[in-house]
Amino acid sequence: AQDDALPLLALLGVIAGAFTSITILLFRLAIEGPLDAYLPGGHHENFEGVGAWLRFSLPLTGAMLVAALFHKLSTQSRIVGISHVLERIKHHQGHMPASNFIAQFVGGVICALSGQSTGREGPAVHLGAATGSIMGRKFKLSSSHIQLLLGAGVAAAISASFNTPIAGVIFAMEVIIRGYNMVSLIPIILASVTGALITRIFYGAEQAFVVPQLQMHSLMEFPFLIAEGLFMGALAALFIWVCVNTAKKSPKNLWLRFLIIGLLNGFIALLIPQIMGIGYDTVNLALIGQLPWIALFIFALAKLLITSLNLGLGQPGGAIGPMLFIGACAGGVIGEIGNYLAPDEASASGYYAMLGMAALMSACLQAPLTGLMTLLELTSNPNIILPGMLVVVIANLTASEVFKQKALFPRLLQLRGLSIDTSPVEQMLRRNSVLTVADKNVKAL
Repeated sequence: AQDDALPLLALLGVIAGAFTSITILLFRLAIEGPLDAYLPGGHHENFEGVGAWLRFSLPLTGAMLVAALFHKLSTQSRIVGISHVLERIKHHQGHMPASNFIAQFVGGVICALSGQSTGREGPAVHLGAATGSIMGRKFKLSSSHIQLLLGAGVAAAISASFNTPIAGVIFAMEVIIRGYNMVSLIPIILASVTGALITRIFYGAEQAFVVPQLQMHSLMEFPFLIAEGLFMGALAALFIWVCVNTAKKSPKNLWLRFLIIGLLNGFIALLIPQIMGIGYDTVNLALIGQLPWIALFIFALAKLLITSLNLGLGQPGGAIGPMLFIGACAGGVIGEIGNYLAPDEASASGYYAMLGMAALMSACLQAPLTGLMTLLELTSNPNIILPGMLVVVIANLTASEVFKQKALFPRLLQLRGLSIDTSPVEQMLRRNSVLTVADKNVKAL
């Protein structure tokens, strides 16, 4: 709790990053290993290759298995995901229960294995936060330092998932901790770097997506960029609105909710198998411009609908991966339109797909810096930042000011009567322990 504790906190950040990255690797292997074994072609993304009966029955079976798991848990232990992390850091000093950790790990694996529309980054954030929190409690640290290690775990989780260490740091500070200070920044940076390094030992230095070298052809493209920002903001607002309103009207009965999840995923997968699983194979096709505009449009709307319904009904899956999927496909549509209207001026559709990924994710999270840093690290192209800033800012303003839809996860918390708003005084008190401000020059009489 002393001011000179930064070296020890930095070391603890490295340890938290190592433990978190190992947890995320186990989570990823638990998904990819079985899928590589039973999907056609031996690839964990190839749900399109399975028959119609499996495309319907797999999501339904997985949903019922998750219902059986959650039935054994208390109501509080069923709460998972990024909303749970925000709740625990605001109202419980960052103390995250182990039972929710188990529910998230097992539930997230079942959802991914059964082909439900889901992502692995949302569960990874929960798992990373819980890893840092549990480690802080084992070391008997103060609540402020437990919250710091929670943030370190989140940064390492994002870094390990996407191989993007800077984006991991910004996500932890902008979305979870919701503030910046030097004492917390250094351990979180070290945790994020550690997460990326351990991931690269197992998977190499490649990013999560196949991103070609993308360049803006002309300044005449700015009307298309503005249109893309408006489109992404509208889609983000629709995503949040459907999710929140589904959560409001969600049945109280656990089995009924998961039956609906299974049936919805199964029926849509019969028609559009690309929505199954994490879907990064489809994202990669959008980035290299291998999909026609009509397919991109259908995939984006179908993924938006099924994922927002899943989240609203309480599926223990993630939203960040589907946000990237929707943004890539919807951005590709704008690129295809631009190439049709101005073939000599517009860039490749993959360029707009990459911008769409950052814009839609940042608009849903109301985290523009996270979107921009993800864009920069995935492309390794600093020239994409200028158009990226324009598209991201317009998308964020469109979602929040035009359609009045605030960030997704705080909105979901509000439905439970909780808030993550923190006054400046409370922020100051949370960052300082009693020992750092107490007058220790005491005489005993």
